[in-house]
Amino acid sequence: MTETTGSYVNRTFAASPAAVFDAWVTPSSFAVWWGGDDMEVPLDSVEMDVRPGGTWKATVLGGNEMPDFHFRGEYLEVDRPNKLVMTLTDEPGDEREILTVILTEVDGGTEMQFSQTGGHLTPEQYEGTAAGWGIALTALENLLAV
Repeated sequence: MTETTGSYVNRTFAASPAAVFDAWVTPSSFAVWWGGDDMEVPLDSVEMDVRPGGTWKATVLGGNEMPDFHFRGEYLEVDRPNKLVMTLTDEPGDEREILTVILTEVDGGTEMQFSQTGGHLTPEQYEGTAAGWGIALTALENLLAV
């Protein structure tokens, strides 16, 4: 796979870069938006040691339609409020996807450039993850609007 394989989403939020960054690294906020508005992430399933080399985990309950997803990863780069880079998997083994969040202050809020890369998914799977990220980021937008 090429290095350009991945999911890419740009979104502008009516909130400061610090507020958007904190929503990514605060368990109580993360639990609200991570699975989107229609999925539950129990707060007691979210653990975050937000520092380079620290780990994180969260469970998305699938309900009757889907299995539960037990996500986990490591923080690679933590530069509040500008950039967050973390790994992600819900599979056994050592393969990880890389999530990169770059936050830039713009008039009226924050532009977020988001990517999920790593080359462990097919182009079709990355297309599906982009749709899933769209749902989750809409939930993040709703959280930040409160």
